[in-house]
Amino acid sequence: MIKFEHSVFALPFALTGALLAWRDGGFVRYGLWGKLAWIVVCMVSARSVAMAFNRVLDADIDGRNPRTKMRHLPAGLLSRRFAWGFIALWTFVFLIAAGQLNPLCMKLAPVALAILMFYSYTKRFTSFSHIVLGFCLGIAPAGAWIAMRGELDPRILWLTAAVTMWTAGFDIIYACQDYEFDSHAGLFSMPKRLGIVGSLWISRLLHMGMLVCLLMLGISFGLGTLAWVGVAAVAGLLLWEHKLVWPADLSRVDAAFFTMNGYVSVIFFVFWASDIFWKR
Repeated sequence: MIKFEHSVFALPFALTGALLAWRDGGFVRYGLWGKLAWIVVCMVSARSVAMAFNRVLDADIDGRNPRTKMRHLPAGLLSRRFAWGFIALWTFVFLIAAGQLNPLCMKLAPVALAILMFYSYTKRFTSFSHIVLGFCLGIAPAGAWIAMRGELDPRILWLTAAVTMWTAGFDIIYACQDYEFDSHAGLFSMPKRLGIVGSLWISRLLHMGMLVCLLMLGISFGLGTLAWVGVAAVAGLLLWEHKLVWPADLSRVDAAFFTMNGYVSVIFFVFWASDIFWKR
């Protein structure tokens, strides 16, 4: 019903936020690996809840869309009862994991779940649903910072903004596949509103905005050469992603969406984590 490996999109950014908080706190080693483990549990469980809820809410829509009609719920491979049980299980896991981090994480856990579930409704009333999805992933590094420090530092919001724009940009590319279906089904999306050509330009602008936010983040934390190399690598990958998709040829959308963005998040984390450990 969902793919756990897709957690790779937001998880490396969350771990980057955690390591920045660790660095800012003076590299105190006590409890580091335990907190990182609970952050991973929170990330995987929250994403499982969000994706399963989206599948339940969109089951009827997915059943009418030729691209998605063979997903587990519309195809009858899994029942809605199973899906709701799955959601309940991972909600419980998420709340337990948040409680293991600190009191503020526990208080904010229901808010995080509410934001994640709210996204599933947005395509029914706004073309900015891609931005909402981006924010769902963007809160991950801020949440990881809170998990490490018990408070929020405004500087980490540069990473929240970067992930928000990055996700919104690649989600717009992915949504171009459903341009015709969204138009007939009465759903809202950027491709439906601006057309495929206009939407791809918005995606490019969002990814440029992501790079600006990463530059501001690196400056805010005084990071070193490896971090800047990581930003350059991300820029190169995003450029290649946009070369894969053209208005007249959407055949490589999956490669742009899944493969390239998986590389973006992992390579970013490798360079920034290396910089953090190197400076230590």
